[in-house]
Amino acid sequence: MHRRHPWHCAWLLAGAAALALGGCAHMSEEQKSGTAKGAMIGAAAGAVLGAVTDGGKGAVRGAAIGAAAGAAGGYIWSSRMEQQKREMEQATAGTGVAVTQTADNRLKLEIPSDISFDVGRADIKPNFRSVLDTFADGLKRNPAARVTIIGHTDSTGSDAVNNPLSVNRAAAVRDYLVSRGVGIERIAIDGRGSREPIASNATPEGRAKNRRVEIFVAEQAS
Repeated sequence: MHRRHPWHCAWLLAGAAALALGGCAHMSEEQKSGTAKGAMIGAAAGAVLGAVTDGGKGAVRGAAIGAAAGAAGGYIWSSRMEQQKREMEQATAGTGVAVTQTADNRLKLEIPSDISFDVGRADIKPNFRSVLDTFADGLKRNPAARVTIIGHTDSTGSDAVNNPLSVNRAAAVRDYLVSRGVGIERIAIDGRGSREPIASNATPEGRAKNRRVEIFVAEQAS
């Protein structure tokens, strides 16, 4: 077995960090730091395993594979994600829809009931369709992105009513996006009923906030 010099191991780790950050120009410094740390940890483990199994060449290959695995620990915020965020901010201005970047680098749309669904219904309102049209166009330009749609209700009524209603609302949004050309395999849906309120259900205003749909878009690190 060939023994590796310390400087060579350092070269492997530095190369791993550079590899991980090569396509990350649009990451924040915090995101770059996390990706680099993951890559270097993965590279170290890969290099050791590769050296044990296949000598010097195995160490290099192991470091590269480990770097990729270490860097792929979550979601990325790419230029395409940023572009879609800006598009959705413009499309939803003044509507009450909240468009944000989450802490784990997902695009989130929080859509209140007054523009999405009538009380007790899962039919998409006409003024919600234009928002979804813009959203679908952005998804078609970013085929790497995956979508999760979650429906919510207020506490009025029983779980036997609210749980399927929340799922049906999420399904209605999914079906509309599919009708606009987004692949159904890219979309997951869920319904939380009244289990995750964001406001008090004791007031009409609070209940209106709780009747909502949340849409998350994520681009997996690779």
